[in-house]
Amino acid sequence: MDLNGKVALVTGAGRRLGRAVAIALAERGAVLAIHYRNSQAEAGATVAQIVGTGGRARSFAADLEQISEIERLVAEVIAAFGRIDVLINSASVFVRKPLTDISERDWDINLDTNLKAPFFLSKIAGLAMRRNGAGKIINLGDWAGIRPYLNYIPYSVSKAGLIGLTRALARALAPEVQVNCIALGPVMPPDDYDAAELERLRKATLTKRLGSPADVARAVIFLCEGTDFATGSTLMLDGGRILN
Repeated sequence: MDLNGKVALVTGAGRRLGRAVAIALAERGAVLAIHYRNSQAEAGATVAQIVGTGGRARSFAADLEQISEIERLVAEVIAAFGRIDVLINSASVFVRKPLTDISERDWDINLDTNLKAPFFLSKIAGLAMRRNGAGKIINLGDWAGIRPYLNYIPYSVSKAGLIGLTRALARALAPEVQVNCIALGPVMPPDDYDAAELERLRKATLTKRLGSPADVARAVIFLCEGTDFATGSTLMLDGGRILN
């Protein structure tokens, strides 16, 4: 798919990886729908950066825990830009809690944001893409979906589900829409990680470095523009961490 002129919806695009991916897509000529929940100022700054370099972008607010909000989000993007060609499911929650402290709310927020929302976004946007004859859906996952993190059970389960969802959607939306997942390793760790924890993560990779937002953005661009033959795949982008 040539991204020039295509409409891309990126969830959680006001901050961190979602922002980096959105800017990279805009640099390839895509029109960006920048989703946010609470980060209105950050989403506005992302839009301003894209528009300031000659691109097209607009921000859209939605609570992805609510299906009605997801339906509204997709409808508003299509009303604003006429179509959706690319969906990047980037929005995610990542909270550390030991097994003894996990509540029903902890379970629900992880599964709703990290798995239910990508499903309903992909269902609604994917069917619209299929009617238009082509589309790309990319889920930003985690290698924890294959090898769970200690003290992140709901998160790890949600990311395992996202890998399975990627495969199921690839079959359901074929042949028009390709659906793939990127399983991230140590890329932009949480802000509360101290220097010792970051160094431990770095040493645990085979590449002996942490991943960067640019690494993720390049992988997304490859799955959008580099091939139309990959679907149902999970790309490990973890510096070899899962092998170490």
